[in-house]
Amino acid sequence: MMTGISIEEEFLLVDPRTGASCPRAEAVLARHRICCPLPEGAAVHREPRPTQIEAVTGVCETADELYGHLTAGRRTLAEAAAGEDCAVIASGTPLRPSPDRDHDAEDRFGKVEADEACGCHVHVGVPDRETAVAVVNHLAEWLPTLLALSGNSPFDGGLDTGYESWRTVRQSRFPGAGIAPYFADAAGFEEQVGKLVDCGILVDEHRTFWLARPSSRWPGVEVRAADTASTVDEAVLQGLLTRGLVRTALTDLDRGVEATPLDPQMASAAVWSAARHGLSGPAVDPVAGKPVPVGDRVAALLAHTGQALEDTGDLALVRTLLGILEREGTGAGRQRRAAADGEIAVLRMLTEETVPHA
Repeated sequence: MMTGISIEEEFLLVDPRTGASCPRAEAVLARHRICCPLPEGAAVHREPRPTQIEAVTGVCETADELYGHLTAGRRTLAEAAAGEDCAVIASGTPLRPSPDRDHDAEDRFGKVEADEACGCHVHVGVPDRETAVAVVNHLAEWLPTLLALSGNSPFDGGLDTGYESWRTVRQSRFPGAGIAPYFADAAGFEEQVGKLVDCGILVDEHRTFWLARPSSRWPGVEVRAADTASTVDEAVLQGLLTRGLVRTALTDLDRGVEATPLDPQMASAAVWSAARHGLSGPAVDPVAGKPVPVGDRVAALLAHTGQALEDTGDLALVRTLLGILEREGTGAGRQRRAAADGEIAVLRMLTEETVPHA
């Protein structure tokens, strides 16, 4: 079963003294190339904004390998950034608004452009594109729960939004955001994306905004539900749960079990509830179409993926990581607790959590 994991992590570059955004991505990227090696297959990429940068793991088969790649990527970026008098933090939204603008996005979408939103994107390999479309259908009902586990963007322009994931709210303003519609096959997916491109809604067929989609580069699926993870533990949790969901979907497809299409309004309600409340409030079951305790959805996710996680040897680790998250709260909750001591305390907390100590 082809289920290697690769994770893309988007980070903010900030002034280590004030938290203000630093537009130095090109300089950090150049410094990394000179002095900061990465594991084989891992890489660092630029983002459209010069205040953001991305680390990508190689294709990892085990949790240990994933930990190694994620840790190396974060330490590499931190070292290169320090050489340019800035710091790397993992937060879904910045602590302060940036004067920088993404002119390409503004040309296409006007003021709907997504600012400096940072996500954690998980890629999992599958045999072919037809399978990828079918797997994305199976993932749909669980995307809000992955989001709820990841909330790490409570602030907007220094103000508490009341949301766990304000990043999701920002990105919901894009056309075609949220959970993808059900597609019967790859041809149907390609046709719909082609229409969106022809209508001028998408820049090209590679840049859809759905929370899960077939990968545009290789046989696989890309899950984009999560805020960027404040800690390596939380990034690993997203990776392992996503692989568990993909492996479970592949098993179901082998048995002839097709996904149940979601009601679009219930799907949107489930995403909104996850962004608003995270792990602290009610959730929406998008299949049953009713409110449920968020803990029930997390338990259902673990039960749904349990056999797949056991098959890869990850079940005990996932339970441990979920336990840590339950005790310590989401990144959004930890940011809010730190904010009681001021904005600099939030910056300090994010800086410490983002880069693992040796």
